[in-house]
Amino acid sequence: MNQKRRTNDIIASEILKLCMNGASKTRIIHKANLNFLSAKSHLESLMNNGLMEAVPTGTRVIYRTTPKGAELSQVFSQFHNEMDKLFSYA
Repeated sequence: MNQKRRTNDIIASEILKLCMNGASKTRIIHKANLNFLSAKSHLESLMNNGLMEAVPTGTRVIYRTTPKGAELSQVFSQFHNEMDKLFSYA
């Protein structure tokens, strides 16, 4: 079995993209393929750095990417696209 582990920057990038229009913790866990504890850790880190915000909506909390987080997500995407070009052997 040859599976690569994702780095924290890739996970953060995935979470930021998922939360552009808002997402619940459950949706983040499922779509980013994380467990509850790792999702909690990543969300706390992103919020502590001003990249995401937790918005209470009734009994639920929706996580949204902040403008600063959206900018970082765009930089991540550009970087990953360039790295993919660099290391593609087509």
